[in-house]
Amino acid sequence: MSATRAARVADPAAIPPSVRKQGAENPFSALLQVGNLAAAASIARATGGISPASLLLAFTDWALNRAAAPGKQAELALTAAGSVGRLMAQAARCTANPQAPPCILPQPGDARFRGEAWRQQPFRLGAEAFLLLEEWWRGATQGVPGVSPHHQEVVAFTVRQMLDVFSPANLPWSNPEVIDRTRETGGLNLLTGGANLLEDLSRRLTRQPPAGAEAFRPGHEVAITPGEVVYRNHLVELIQYAPATPRVHAEPVLIVPAWIMKYYILDLSPGNSLIRHLVSHGHTVFCLSWRNPTAEDRDIGFEDYRRLGVMAALEAIGAILPQRKVHAVGYCLGGTLLSVAAAAMARAGDDRLASMTLLAAQTDFTEPGELQLFIDDSEVALLEAMMWERGYLAAGQMAGAFQLLRSNDLIWSRMVREYLMGERAPMSDLMAWNADATRMPYRMHSEYLRHLFLENSLASGRHMVDGRPVAIQDIRVPIFAVGTEWDHVAPWRSVFKIHALSDTDVTFVLTNGGHNAGIVSEPGHPHRHYRIAHKRHDGPCISPEEWLEAHAPKEGSWWPAWQHWLARRSAPEQVAAPPAMGAESYPPLAPAPGTYVHQR
Repeated sequence: MSATRAARVADPAAIPPSVRKQGAENPFSALLQVGNLAAAASIARATGGISPASLLLAFTDWALNRAAAPGKQAELALTAAGSVGRLMAQAARCTANPQAPPCILPQPGDARFRGEAWRQQPFRLGAEAFLLLEEWWRGATQGVPGVSPHHQEVVAFTVRQMLDVFSPANLPWSNPEVIDRTRETGGLNLLTGGANLLEDLSRRLTRQPPAGAEAFRPGHEVAITPGEVVYRNHLVELIQYAPATPRVHAEPVLIVPAWIMKYYILDLSPGNSLIRHLVSHGHTVFCLSWRNPTAEDRDIGFEDYRRLGVMAALEAIGAILPQRKVHAVGYCLGGTLLSVAAAAMARAGDDRLASMTLLAAQTDFTEPGELQLFIDDSEVALLEAMMWERGYLAAGQMAGAFQLLRSNDLIWSRMVREYLMGERAPMSDLMAWNADATRMPYRMHSEYLRHLFLENSLASGRHMVDGRPVAIQDIRVPIFAVGTEWDHVAPWRSVFKIHALSDTDVTFVLTNGGHNAGIVSEPGHPHRHYRIAHKRHDGPCISPEEWLEAHAPKEGSWWPAWQHWLARRSAPEQVAAPPAMGAESYPPLAPAPGTYVHQR
């Protein structure tokens, strides 16, 4: 046992409030509780942070209820017999007519078997057999009477991951594209793929970025919009960006990015930088750059992120631009934090905000999408124990969970391409940023998961700030909310709930793309579209499906529509000259992108 861990076990004060029982304040009882944490942390190390209890409960619930449902068992037996019959009939049809239509089609978005090589036999029949097997298991894991919805989703997800291991597309001897490439190259593709695998393993073990990421360095190729760090505390650096126009809008823009990744997702290459887009249209932009916490930051809480992040930034902006209201923008978790801060400000009569923009940010967590597969009481308790031991959630842990949500696209297809086909996918600025993950402090992440995710405290008006609850309904500034069609992290129907939670004007945009690519949607990007609609504070609320049907898509990027929305809600007068960089009490400390963005 390490000295640090031993010290925590010996210190009763180290026990987290979430597991401290009432009346267990004496040192011996507290020490027993810390012993529980140490044991759970050992389990977490062995399982990669996945709760065995959570999986066992889910599969037990599913298995027992399925055993007690003879109708479901009969249905599955009939389906299995029908699938075998369909496959045998298909084999006979293809013998007579190789161009016979398939007996089953892949699910929407499944591109594993689209290549021309998959039309050859026996690979075509093998792919259709696998799709029939997947179809049967979807029926087996869903619609079982009495199973908890959460357990049903966990079982279905786990079975899907297990089946993917044996997909014909992922095995070199059953993938015709890999076989053809091996024949063409004399096996060189497998040697190259093996070298790629060894390089990736070496980089992972030595904590180096993935191959090609060195071509996208913050401050050199990405995050190069000119600016200055004008404020720094232990948790954030505040960057003020240099003006790019002779006249600017009166109110500045403050961007609060998520702390799970580096801020420069919004300042990638010059051509797809949202920050540069705003500056080039006459906005004075400030952006928070979060510190990458270490074990010493274990006790930094969610309230510290609000106080040292959003509120400290507003204080600095108020000194640099006195008596100016601020257009606040929050992305992902940053949007949730901004919503808490805005609600607390509204409760206190603080009117420094001119508007609030939420980019793929949730304020209600009752339907958080597939991410809820990894979050329940058992899982959170295990994560707390793991974070208690380390002091933080490791950088790659949450990123790994996100990748599992889209394993075919983000894991298996990459492995086939790079390790079996021997092809390195070209690195992009967005991919390099995605690999530049950050850690999260133990206390903050525990509070976020328990209060906001499990208890849904913000949407229910029970989230406490300074000892008093805050409510989204208190926010009166106009809101611009963006959801993305294929978001697995913040599903757009969940983001859409801001309509029902707020009593102010809401402009909602639904754009195509995922959680990141849908937000980084610069003008000129091909194949982009979005829907947009405005709801007055006294207007009726409609369902997401009704909203989707009522609003046709528009071609192009949503960025110009948002920029016009900001401009219309800015003060009519224009500042004759852009503001100075910083102020006497907030002098420039370092050029953008600052120092925190480089922390590993």
